Amino acid sequence: MAYWLFKTEPDAFSIDDLASRPDQTEPWDGVRNYQARNFLRDGVKLGDKVFIYHSSCKLVGIAGVAEVVRDGYPDTTQFNPESKYYDPKSSQDNPRWYRVDVKFVEKFSSVLPLSVIKTMDGITELPLVKKGGRLSIMPVEEAEWQQLYAAATQ
Repeated sequence: MAYWLFKTEPDAFSIDDLASRPDQTEPWDGVRNYQARNFLRDGVKLGDKVFIYHSSCKLVGIAGVAEVVRDGYPDTTQFNPESKYYDPKSSQDNPRWYRVDVKFVEKFSSVLPLSVIKTMDGITELPLVKKGGRLSIMPVEEAEWQQLYAAATQ
């Protein structure tokens, strides 16, 4: 099992939205960065744990946890001309973009703010705290996952 952090803007899709789905499962689609795509296609696997991170909002930080319930597969929004994620250069035979399905695990009683994460001893490898760490999908080292989870649930 591996650990990940998936960024989302809560006005577009939040931990509450995931929790409110009938089966609490949702495809994580619309990712249009090649490095993040590579993680979804080749790295993120069934059973992996995911921090859901709210960005571009008043309280930026980790809001909860999801679990990957389906390995990477082509993101169908890339083929739909009506979708804002449509990519005319992508084809069914050679898809450019991938997604995974995630399932709600838990919502934290409060968001673990980025401002706190940046001050935590031992959180040094997380791309989120490194200069230029702006990816929407990023790996989290197991020791850092455990430390962040403990801080979020205390």
